[in-house]
Amino acid sequence: MSFESFIALRYLLARRKQAFISVISLMSVLGVAIGVAALIVVLGVMNGMSKDLRDKILGVNAHLIVGSLEAGIDDYRALAAQALEVPGVVGATPFIYAEVMVSTRQGSKGVVLRGIDPASAGEVLSVGRDMIEGSLEDLEGGFGPAGGPPGILVGQELANRLGVRRGSLIHVLTPSGRSTAAGFTPEVITARVVGVFKTGMWEYDSSLAYASLAQAQKLMGISADRVTGVEMRVADVDRADAVGRELAARIGGYPLYVRDWKEMNRSLYEALALEKAGITVILVMIVLVGTFSIVTSLVMLVMEKTRDIAILMSMGARRRSIRNIFMLQGTLIGTMGTGLGFALGLSLCLLLKKYQFIRLPKGIYSLDYLPVLLNWTDLTAIGVGAMLLCFLATIYPARQAARLMPAEALRYE
Repeated sequence: MSFESFIALRYLLARRKQAFISVISLMSVLGVAIGVAALIVVLGVMNGMSKDLRDKILGVNAHLIVGSLEAGIDDYRALAAQALEVPGVVGATPFIYAEVMVSTRQGSKGVVLRGIDPASAGEVLSVGRDMIEGSLEDLEGGFGPAGGPPGILVGQELANRLGVRRGSLIHVLTPSGRSTAAGFTPEVITARVVGVFKTGMWEYDSSLAYASLAQAQKLMGISADRVTGVEMRVADVDRADAVGRELAARIGGYPLYVRDWKEMNRSLYEALALEKAGITVILVMIVLVGTFSIVTSLVMLVMEKTRDIAILMSMGARRRSIRNIFMLQGTLIGTMGTGLGFALGLSLCLLLKKYQFIRLPKGIYSLDYLPVLLNWTDLTAIGVGAMLLCFLATIYPARQAARLMPAEALRYE
């Protein structure tokens, strides 16, 4: 152990006359630790909330969508097969998008009706896993009497509002259901609820319904075998934009277009990123409070150890060594504070993740507990940032100690 390290440790663990300085050093350690722990916990919860929200959005919506600027897509089967040949695409299914009005005796509600292929939709969407009554296969007529009304899946909130459950009849008003000489006119069709799903997102559970492709085409008065587009799932959601560009190059340009989930939800994720940045800045201020405590403790230590510094310099200690003593002491305080903060923050995150003892009000959030996702990039940035701030806090007191003149310091001793 070098004499700089030895003296720094002795000063850090000062007793008797310097006990007050030790208390200030302890407060500095605790200040840094609390700031680091708060950063870890808050960023872990925000990452967990963002991932949960992303998973729910991407469960209902696909990672990539191929649409048409014209009336629709006729050769969608060939397009889906071509999309599956693109590296990274693991599932493809056609869909029809329409807006309809559903009603029962208890009320009516405007909803988004999506026509899907039950055979391939499960490879792209999470509707099959979200079912709480019925199954995705029931859309093809597996529930209810043969030749009866077409099947439809509704969200749990929509089912509660309309007072329906599996087996109930529901009226569907389509804005363009029947073609006449005057154009398309609305038509009311009776459908049977063959299943109820719950995604955890109120917007989807209250305003989304599914039907099979054939039934959706019939409801919307589409005579040809045409769909709105083809949606796909990719292996890595973070590379959806890159896969989308490659897919767009393969299928050509107009009238087809490709959109990825990042583009379709850009405003939402930009708002989440801005919120995360704002909270991070606020929490960094807590770490800064701890670093200012380091400055205070080192300045007081320099004032207390003026005679010791002068004696060391008189015995041949270089100014660089004096500077290193106080920089090392501040770095030790920062290291202990950062280490303690990581221990507290990671322990609290693991407890939150395992026991979920902080509950959220049901019906307000998309889940009833605080999710935690530890990102090693964030943890590395927190550790490096905290150590850097603590090191910068040692520069001024250490330079002042190194500038001390031995003769002036010992003149009145």
